[in-house]
Amino acid sequence: MGDAACEDAVEQLAGLLDKVDAPLKKAFENVHQGYPTETLIRFLKAREWHVNKAQKMLVESLNWRIQNEIDSILEKPIIPEDLYRSIRDTQLVGLSGYSKEGIPVFAVGVGLSTYDKASVNYYVQSHIQINEYRDRFILPMVTKKYGGPITTCIKVLDMTGLKLSALNQMKIVTAISTVDDLNYPEKTETYYIVNTPYIFSACWKVVKPLLQERTRKKVHVLRGCGKDELLKIMDYSSLPHFCRREGSGASKHSSSDPDDCFSLDHPFHQELYNFIQEQALNMELIKQGSMHVNIPNQDPEDAKIVGVIEAEFHKLSVQNGSANGVDKE
Repeated sequence: MGDAACEDAVEQLAGLLDKVDAPLKKAFENVHQGYPTETLIRFLKAREWHVNKAQKMLVESLNWRIQNEIDSILEKPIIPEDLYRSIRDTQLVGLSGYSKEGIPVFAVGVGLSTYDKASVNYYVQSHIQINEYRDRFILPMVTKKYGGPITTCIKVLDMTGLKLSALNQMKIVTAISTVDDLNYPEKTETYYIVNTPYIFSACWKVVKPLLQERTRKKVHVLRGCGKDELLKIMDYSSLPHFCRREGSGASKHSSSDPDDCFSLDHPFHQELYNFIQEQALNMELIKQGSMHVNIPNQDPEDAKIVGVIEAEFHKLSVQNGSANGVDKE
């Protein structure tokens, strides 16, 4: 699509957004953080530059934010701390550092996340809080530091420990990715996938052809722990802990390792945790219980992909002779 056509689409979408009512406009301000054009482009990209589809997606997302009080989600701590710690131990995600261009690098422990210590609501709440903190504080901070808009992040996905039993977590993972796809589109610039076991390669083979080209281009499956490739775009200090050393035990998650960016003791999580506690105190809002966030309906295309992954997992478990109950990695 040519530059002129892109500009035209952005202008049309901006014009349509001008007609929405005040609460939606306010919600949009919180989303764009001073960069409306970049935000409109993200929604346009997510809908292949169809202006009406992008407008529908954006308005639905703004309504979702209002109905679920997303703008105040950073005032709602997950308490007590023990519960939050167990979420951090089972939903492995963290900010490991920044690329040489200042883009935040988020690490995700796909294979070792178990999501089995709290209800779906808590995991979704924790995920959205990280998204909102990234968008409202981290991205504006690096934008200021680097003097130009930084509106996306890089994700390094660690597949260590991925087993067929991961199917049990499919529901939570799907809920979280649906929230991201529909309300935080095009926020990830590149996905680097590391430490891939056989089961991942088998699934990737069947999933890859189903992805839109735009998504396919973002995904890079790296050899081993990906260290050499990643060092081309970031310094050693920003490498996720599971990319720092090859070989066995490279990424056993240990919540007491200060370099482990999944741990609640890591500076990023401490900062986020303390920030949310402070906001809540200001609002005198501290109360127990998770926020219930409505999970939007999944895109039919995405639902198809989830179905294919599930079928592939079943096929692998049959080949694996599940009778012996052993997970081959």
